[in-house]
Amino acid sequence: MTLSLTAAQSYRQPWPGLIEAYRQYLPVSDKTPVVTLHEGNTPLIPVPALAERIGRQVRVFVKYDGLNPTGSFKDRGMTMAISKAKEDGAKAVICASTGNTSAAAAAYARRGRMRAFVLIPDGYVALGKLAQALLYGAEVLAIKGNFDRALEIVRQMAENYPVTLVNSVNPYRLEGQKTGAFEVVDALGNAPDWLCIPVGNAGNITAYWMGFCQYHQDGKCDRLPRMMGFQAAGAAPLVGGQPVTHPETIATAIRIGNPASWEKAVAAQTASKGNFHAVTDTEILDAYRILASEEGIFCEPASAASVAGLLQVKDQVPTGATVVCVLTGNGLKDPDTAIKHSQSQVKQGIEPEIPAVAQAMGF
Repeated sequence: MTLSLTAAQSYRQPWPGLIEAYRQYLPVSDKTPVVTLHEGNTPLIPVPALAERIGRQVRVFVKYDGLNPTGSFKDRGMTMAISKAKEDGAKAVICASTGNTSAAAAAYARRGRMRAFVLIPDGYVALGKLAQALLYGAEVLAIKGNFDRALEIVRQMAENYPVTLVNSVNPYRLEGQKTGAFEVVDALGNAPDWLCIPVGNAGNITAYWMGFCQYHQDGKCDRLPRMMGFQAAGAAPLVGGQPVTHPETIATAIRIGNPASWEKAVAAQTASKGNFHAVTDTEILDAYRILASEEGIFCEPASAASVAGLLQVKDQVPTGATVVCVLTGNGLKDPDTAIKHSQSQVKQGIEPEIPAVAQAMGF
């Protein structure tokens, strides 16, 4: 199979952002005012320590989308959603969020000179994400309810007030997010055998499948991956087959009990012959620490669900397979969890002298 030059290779620095790089695959025109922070082109990193845990000549990579401008994969969809909202003359946008969407919506809205309104579940957003939304200038409204209720409210607000909804129910969000699949194929030269991905509101697994299918139809890859979606055990409606009224998990980014893209995600799983599995908070934290301490990759807890899931079902991975785990967000989004669950401690009270420091180091 002959593959064309990748999008990343087609441009000299600086990278132009997703819309310009993949314009031919996106619903934009010359009239679309592109609002970009040069998102995308995030690294596909080999993780040999994880591959060794699986064995059988399996290759494992992580797609580290925590290196997007606001630190999560949400930037992929938001550049599209905000650009199209601006094209339609919108002056304000609104979203419900467990954190990452709020940061991306706020950043891109302000970049596009628009107001951003964010509804969050009070007390359930990691401080790193809340800090972003506030500093970007979003108008943050914390409700006494969970994400699912916040999403119901913003959907109704967008129907009755002059604000554009930019959650993943906005189709342009998924159009932007599908570019993650394009980049995986561009980097590998083909689609992986498995794509492991955290599932919360289920938009990203849907978008990746869209991207792989589109590239496959265009001859950019000669196969399609199995889509393996992993939910937190306390917020696993797709695994249980019914909404979870009170979802609970340390992985706040996927603490969602009634995914907006439920049907599309199930369709992607079915068409790809993939599966949904639940991973416990303990498994998530173990994977979180493994990535950091053995691979030098710091992701947020929800991101580690993809790796936790892979380790849970490692015996099912075919010999010689290529596996990609999507890491959706940066570890700095949630520093409190990192400090609380680290197995290393700060050694304090050391005298500022070389012998004292050497002794503390074990020399």
